[in-house]
Amino acid sequence: MPKLSTVKQFTENQPAFTTGGLRAWIFNEHTNGLAKSGAIVRIGRKVLIDEAKFFAWIELQNKAA
Repeated sequence: MPKLSTVKQFTENQPAFTTGGLRAWIFNEHTNGLAKSGAIVRIGRKVLIDEAKFFAWIELQNKAA
């Protein structure tokens, strides 16, 4: 089962990421590839982050740079 976190929970557990920065990535998920990675899970209006997929997406960003 994937580990899912809200934006607030994620930023509390991962202080390297800010709430505003994470929300900006989520807002632009269709242009930055985050949606394609499957890291963002929506249940109604609730937005959850699949941590393993999110960090895989971060690694892809690092390799592309």
